[in-house]
Amino acid sequence: MIVLVRVDHRLLHGQVVFTWTKSISTDCILIASDAVVKDELRMTALRLSKPNGVKLVMKSIDDSIKALNAGVTDKYNLMILCENIEDVSRLAFGYDKITSINLGGIKNEAGKRQISKALSVNDEEIELLKKLNDKGIELEVRMVPDDSKQDVMTLI
Repeated sequence: MIVLVRVDHRLLHGQVVFTWTKSISTDCILIASDAVVKDELRMTALRLSKPNGVKLVMKSIDDSIKALNAGVTDKYNLMILCENIEDVSRLAFGYDKITSINLGGIKNEAGKRQISKALSVNDEEIELLKKLNDKGIELEVRMVPDDSKQDVMTLI
């Protein structure tokens, strides 16, 4: 069962490792990212960041979709982490059971505008968010579980 789908360019870091995993009682983290699975050094660093007692799986977006649709993740309290809106959008359109996406952190870069403390988006990402919203997926901005949910559509 998916307990959280989160977009955070940092993937595994203190907020995820200590706050989110405890708050949602996750026992498995799936990092869905084409870029990560092509980078052995990043995969090694992420394995070192894994919280104790939590399984860590790293797959491409297509392989993540296949695993989710096959039901092999159903036995876990699963947290899915994506680095960016494009990846999470591909995942959500490839797997229909995603009903909510937490936007935790997307760094500010050239061509992006900041819409919350830790969230910056460009025009293409705004279009993807609108498509996800049109699909009926909740899009909430929250850095940590204790923060109040903000609807990303009101921020953009």
